[in-house]
Amino acid sequence: MSRSIVRQSKFRHVFGQAVKAEQGYDDIRVSKVTWDSSFCAVNPKFLAVIVESSGGGAFLVLPLSKTGRVDKNYPLVIGHSGPVLDIDWCPHDDNILASCSEDCTAMVWQIPDHSLTRPLSDPIVVLEGHSKRVGIVSWHPTARNILLTAGSDNLIIIWNVGTGEPLISMDDHPDLIYSVSWNRNGSLFCTTCKDRRLRVCDPRKREVVAERLAPHEGIRPMRAIFIRDGNIFTTGFTRMSQRELGLWDPTNFEEPIALLELDTSNGVLLPYYDADANMVYLCGKGDSSIRYFEITEELPYVHYLSTFSSKEPQRGMGFMPKRGVDVTKCEIARLYKLLDKKCEPITMTVPRKSDLFQDDLYPDTAGPDPAMEPEEWLDGRDEDPILISMRDGYVPPKSRELKVAKKNVLDSRPTTRRSMSALDTNSLPPQLLERLLEEIQNLKATVLSQEKRICDLENKLSQYTNGTA
Repeated sequence: MSRSIVRQSKFRHVFGQAVKAEQGYDDIRVSKVTWDSSFCAVNPKFLAVIVESSGGGAFLVLPLSKTGRVDKNYPLVIGHSGPVLDIDWCPHDDNILASCSEDCTAMVWQIPDHSLTRPLSDPIVVLEGHSKRVGIVSWHPTARNILLTAGSDNLIIIWNVGTGEPLISMDDHPDLIYSVSWNRNGSLFCTTCKDRRLRVCDPRKREVVAERLAPHEGIRPMRAIFIRDGNIFTTGFTRMSQRELGLWDPTNFEEPIALLELDTSNGVLLPYYDADANMVYLCGKGDSSIRYFEITEELPYVHYLSTFSSKEPQRGMGFMPKRGVDVTKCEIARLYKLLDKKCEPITMTVPRKSDLFQDDLYPDTAGPDPAMEPEEWLDGRDEDPILISMRDGYVPPKSRELKVAKKNVLDSRPTTRRSMSALDTNSLPPQLLERLLEEIQNLKATVLSQEKRICDLENKLSQYTNGTA
């Protein structure tokens, strides 16, 4: 009797391939801030990268089609007064991006469909509620305009971006929060913390519903993500500083479903999850490889598939939502690898001989429409993502304006400045309007030059204090 030794899986032969040099993005000054975030976010329209900048924090937003060398004077998004630490595209509007910074704020931006022609400094809304730097932003997967922020004040705040108001605040973490991940319908989120605990939180009850001390015994940072079936996938370190991954059932944290040691590298492993294929891609900062695994219900539950390797180490990584992949080439994932001065797209492909649409590779995936309004979610309703077919590919819709309606018009918090495009220019005489625009441009130029001067002086001061001058 013959017996099959090799596990059967349609993803067993997935292979990674870097695109040609001219299809990458060159001359990008990737941020050197010491923070374990991805530094990159991508969706079917845009690529966003946190970059080095003088006089505050900035990030670069490029249309995906704008490949090749990036002009050094290309306009940036420059609203933060401190280094930007994390960015996240809204899953329900490809033109809306959230960012957070060392300046203790999070901001939400509307990116125009065309390339930026001048620096963007006016966010739609500024979210102020943290007393220390804000290191994590994460959109709710199914409810419109719900955004989570986590700061170094150990506070998690959930906001309604449509009103600019905080809805929920949780202070259950006694130390720095390393990561936050929503589950599939957004009813729960899991966190990892410097106190070495993995927690599952119910935000609407404002309580921790499950927790596990030291899912990985090492003291170095952990990461955790919810997967499709409600289990939690974690990465961390053993007591001997070996990197390790784990799979856990949050209803029974006593024993792991799977626990697997990997190697002895120092970089934190950032997990990126494909819910349709039930695959996890592990990217370590400072690594030059991407390992990928399939999660199944068969032992050993987490199956190693393969490794994509290249010569240069990665500084960060962006992960394309499934609706942004090319179904005509059997592409099941696309990652955007940040190097020192460029971004290199990497395609993950299942080899197939047929040119027809492969139904088994592309089940219906989460679309851009929210399943409910913020008020419905706050009242206790839960909905899975609204799914769309990938049979004909995905065409991103045109930009829709996000309107922010403050509930309390007497709120004393500072509101964002209105851009000139939002003013009623018809009521102004042409000469006055022209003079105002010219004065604004002159003021902006002065501010930018002063910021550069301050940065130069700070660098000189740093050199003297370090004895390198």
